[in-house]
Amino acid sequence: MRHGKKVNHLGRQRGHRKAMLANMACSLIERKRINTTLAKAKALRLYVEPLLTNSKEDSTHSRRIVFSYLKDKEAVSELFRDVAPKIADRPGGYTRILKTGNRLGDNAEMCFIELVDFNETYVSDKKEKKTSRRSRRGGSGSGAKVAKPKDVVVAEEVKADAPVKTETTVEEETAVAEAEIVEEVTEAAADTPVETPEAKAEEPEAKAEAAEEKKEGEGEDEKEETDKNKD
Repeated sequence: MRHGKKVNHLGRQRGHRKAMLANMACSLIERKRINTTLAKAKALRLYVEPLLTNSKEDSTHSRRIVFSYLKDKEAVSELFRDVAPKIADRPGGYTRILKTGNRLGDNAEMCFIELVDFNETYVSDKKEKKTSRRSRRGGSGSGAKVAKPKDVVVAEEVKADAPVKTETTVEEETAVAEAEIVEEVTEAAADTPVETPEAKAEEPEAKAEAAEEKKEGEGEDEKEETDKNKD
């Protein structure tokens, strides 16, 4: 048993191991996420994170140091152009390892290794909402006022301006309506003539007098016509 084993050789010679990690680092920078074994991912994390730290300072010296490890111009330009601005405010821990289970052939532990700032499911710009403690009585324990939306405030102002109908106002309205109905009935009764028993007794006499006057008028008209014919 070898004690103090700090470097996992991954079953390869030094040159082979360096070339493999350089290729994996280039793939990680270009694709932002790769699938590999857990042992290789841990070795890659130790290899690539110092390079990501060097990319924060965009200078010729930093580019030459990174290129001496990656040996790929496109990966170096991608690192300094797109990746470096994203990780500028992060003080370390640029990568994340997510285990995905064991491989079917040799039962090796598999995982994803990815750049933390390029995973949209974990990165969110939304601010955390402050949760207020609620009591069972329904009132806020701290006594803080809860901000209401504008629509609710406007609706409350309209309700406050509208007259409130109480029981007394409803009774007054019904009394006024009844008084109006009584006035209309009394006016209609005043306009219609009242038939008394004396008026009923005088009606046949008045009719007889009117008939006699008509007969007299007709007789006078006939006399005038006959006189005219004689002439």
